[in-house]
Parts: sequence; C-alpha cells; structure tokens
Amino acid sequence: MAEVVLEHVGKVYPDGTRAVTDLNLHIADGEFLVLVGPSGCGKTTALRMVAGLEEISEGSVAIGGKVVNRIPSRDRDVAMVFQSYALYPHLSVRDNIGFGLSLRKVPKATIRQKVDEVARTLGLEDHLDRKPRNLSGGQRQRVAMGRAIIREPQAFLMDEPLSNLDAKLRVQMRAEIARIQRDLGVTTIYVTHDQTEAMTLGDRVAVMKKGELQQVAPPQELYDRPANLFVAGFIGSPAMNLVDGTLTGDAANPRLEVGGQTLDLPAQALEDRPALRDYLGRGVIVGIRPEDMEDSELVESTNGARLTSTADLVEAMGSDVLVHFGLDAEAVVTEDTKELARDAGTDVLGKLATPHTDMVARFSPRTRVKAGDPVEVHVDTGRLHYFDPDSGVSLWDAASDTP
Repeated sequence: MAEVVLEHVGKVYPDGTRAVTDLNLHIADGEFLVLVGPSGCGKTTALRMVAGLEEISEGSVAIGGKVVNRIPSRDRDVAMVFQSYALYPHLSVRDNIGFGLSLRKVPKATIRQKVDEVARTLGLEDHLDRKPRNLSGGQRQRVAMGRAIIREPQAFLMDEPLSNLDAKLRVQMRAEIARIQRDLGVTTIYVTHDQTEAMTLGDRVAVMKKGELQQVAPPQELYDRPANLFVAGFIGSPAMNLVDGTLTGDAANPRLEVGGQTLDLPAQALEDRPALRDYLGRGVIVGIRPEDMEDSELVESTNGARLTSTADLVEAMGSDVLVHFGLDAEAVVTEDTKELARDAGTDVLGKLATPHTDMVARFSPRTRVKAGDPVEVHVDTGRLHYFDPDSGVSLWDAASDTP
C-alpha cells in the first residue's frame, strides 16, 4: 500500500488539445478516492497518467513517495481494472486470476494457494474451472478484480469498471467493491461518470470539469457545501434546482424574490453565510435540493416559505413522489449550467424565449397532488444554497471565499 500524490499534473496532446490542467491530489495510504465528472472531463486521462498508460506533460506523479513520471507502467506496482473485463477467453477463471503470477515464474503451488484465497474473497470458489464465456457480467468483473488483487499492488486503479453491467448488478458490485477495498485496505483511485457510484463508494470524491479539479471532499461535504454551481448541479439525483433570485429586506428580515414570489428567510441565514450581506438588494443564483421541498399540506407551519405553481408531472417512486412544476423566472445560464446541460443531453439555451424554470420537488408519498393540480410547495429556506451570478462560486464566509 502507498499514498499517491499528483502535483500540478497536466496533459497536452501533440495537436495542442489540453485534457488535464494543474491537477493536484493527495490520495492517502489506504484511501478510496473517486474521480467523477462528465464525459471528456479528463478523469480517465488523469488515471492513465498515474498508471503510466499516458505520458505526463506537466507536473509529477508519485507512488509510495517515488516519482514515477519516467517509470514504465509495468514497473509502477499498480493494478488496473478496466471497463472491459479484458479476460483471456481460452483460459479458466483460475488461470485468468493467476496469469500475472505465472508470467513472474511464481511456483505453481504458491499460485494455486493465492488464487484460492482471492477466489474466497470474491466468492468465485465454485467457478474456478469455468471459462469467462460461461460467467455473468458481474462474475467476469470479479475475475478481473481478482487478477488485480492477486498481484498485491501498491494501488488499485479502476476505470468505470461497472458501466457494462445492468442497474441491479451495478448496485451489487458497488457493495462488493466497497467491501473488498475495505478488507484489503489498498489505496484505490476509481473513475466513474455515475455520481451515485461516486457518493456511495468514495472516502473522498474529486469532481472534474474540462480537465480542471472543481472540488475534492468527503461525499456528504460535497453534497452539503458544493464549491460552485457545477458541483452543486452535478452532485445529487435529481439534480439541485437552480433559479435566479434577488435578496431583499435587511439583515434582520431577509427575503428572497424568486419568479415573482417571495420567500421569507431566517435571520440565521445571514449569520451562517456572512457573504450574503453583500448581496442584499442584488441578484443571486439560488439552489434548492428537491428533498428540501415538500407539499405544504403535509407541513404544519410554512412560515411564509412557500411557492405556488401547477404540477406539470408527478412521478410516484414508492418511497417518495417527484413533482415537476415551473416558476416564472429566467433559466440560469452560465458556463457551469451549459456544461451540466450538455452532460444531461438537454439544451438550456432553449429556455430563454420565455421566463420559465423547471423545478423538481421530492414530496412524501402521502401527497395527493396530481398532474395538472395547483400545488403549494413548502421550501426549507434554512437549507438553500446561494451562488454568485457572475463567478458561480458558492457564497459562504466572505464574498470572495469558496468553501
């Protein structure tokens, strides 16, 4: 096991395309770090530079205290698990897992012992004599992991290993990977586009956009205190609602104007986020998590924190109900929201013709709201997020600070 340190790492291809810019990460010994972001954000390129599969253009990568920029991939003592299983179809599970040890001329008795140990860890004991074609997708991925584990490397590098599995198998394999990494305690860097994977697996999560690191923090901190609009909109499912607003009133009685409606804010809002004092009378971008909204009929006291609209779509999920509604406010259009829209496959610019913002609330299953009904939405104004409309930076301690 070993720590992995990236200092000012950059990647520029011969045609001038820049994939990664000034990436700084310190992955502690035994830590599980997840790199997450949209397709093309540079996360896989960063992983491949650690693995030695991509040349490092700028900066340095150190594994176990040793700079490895000029060290070939085979000598870096890391093991990589790919999106494709990359198994040898003509070899049995046993021979696939032990292949790397065979190349090193490890005695056959030792290989058999180690393969048996790895198979027990992965629940593959009953499949050792089978060929990959006779295994399920989840079993094949466990074999690929077994081939990495048996090498006892200093670090595991995983590049979207679950993307080829169906939804149910992904959930099962997430739990398996978390358990195995916890049991082995091996430093792990895991790349994924799926923010649910990132949030459930990582000790810390590093969010990237266009080759640049946006924020690295434990999952709950990312969720509760996103550094900017991009992180706020990328982390969370359904995504955070973003809408233009204006702070009015004064420090004792702050209010928020949103889409022609007014939300009374707790005075504590300005104490918790001193930066907001500089925005009284000014526009801000407001972020509202779907779970911080509820059917007002199910809340005893709304304290003036309510929005009225019409339910456009109601999705019953069993444990909760997603209610889609609109506000008469301009859609938030920044470089961050454009990138989020591209990743989601939508066209945020198409909403500019009329002032309208689509919102999603997560209601209790006890709600009786149906599509087409008028709806009154209670907003937990103590949990609102605020962002500078020009920079997209989250507003916390001071106007120029980030969390």
